[in-house]
Amino acid sequence: MENISEVTEFILVGLTDALELQVPLFLIFTLIYFITLFGNLGMIILILLDSRLHTPMYFFLSNLSLVDCVYASAVIPKVMVGLLTGDKIISYNACAAQMFFFVAFVITENFLLTSMAFDRHAAVCKPLHYTTTMTSTVCALLVTGSYVCGLLESSIHVAFTFHLSFCHSNVINHFFCDIPPLLALSCSDTYTNEIGLFTLAGGTIAFAVLVILNSYLFIFIAILRMHSAEGQKKAFSTCASHLTTVSVFYGTIIFMYLQPTSNHSMNTDKLASVFYTMIIPMLNPLVYSLRNQEVKSAFRKLAEKAMSTLGLAY
Repeated sequence: MENISEVTEFILVGLTDALELQVPLFLIFTLIYFITLFGNLGMIILILLDSRLHTPMYFFLSNLSLVDCVYASAVIPKVMVGLLTGDKIISYNACAAQMFFFVAFVITENFLLTSMAFDRHAAVCKPLHYTTTMTSTVCALLVTGSYVCGLLESSIHVAFTFHLSFCHSNVINHFFCDIPPLLALSCSDTYTNEIGLFTLAGGTIAFAVLVILNSYLFIFIAILRMHSAEGQKKAFSTCASHLTTVSVFYGTIIFMYLQPTSNHSMNTDKLASVFYTMIIPMLNPLVYSLRNQEVKSAFRKLAEKAMSTLGLAY
């Protein structure tokens, strides 16, 4: 079907029309965005500067932090501008670009979390073979594959979505250009798109969840077989942060995308979207830093070195 849409721009309804909430929401989202950038970029810098963190797990974590920065930046700045100035218009091409980058890096995060589960499996279940299993080449291939899969799948979603016609309205009942609200807005038959979305998103999530569940099944078996309580505690602590991130990420994604468009309540979807576009990218570095002794130790070391350089050490 040829794209017969004459729409050149969209209007994003946003989170709320209440004028008294615009400034408070702007301040809240500005704080969230600052914490997201500071936390994730700080994590990347910390991993780069501390040689003790030059391991496969932290290589994956640095890429996870980069991905969180990108997909949060694809959404939050536009939301902040809308709240501050009232400008809720987004051009057709900018809408497509926003969707592309957001979807691409969410899918990339999906595969990175899967790779991290495989890494934890190798570390706990086969510690003697860990260095030969998780080589730099293997890690680079897993990360590169994650980005390639994210970019390819996002290209398919964007091509299918913007092949539709938008002839009745250009008002998107959302605060960013996501797939479900655009499908709801289209005057074309979206059955093929819904099947494609369910198949691609469902297949991607199912693959990731199966790999993660399989990895953690063997990890828990390995932990139960350990005779040392200290060894069990250490093994579990290395997985706790990843498990927390996985649970929050997949719970929200499954709620958002693996249901028919007719079942979507846009107000509910908006709240869920705030969670995975803003809260998850902010929480990830906090989860990994607060629960990880190596990261806290590296941060203390870097802080002491910085203070010493400034002549403030005590």
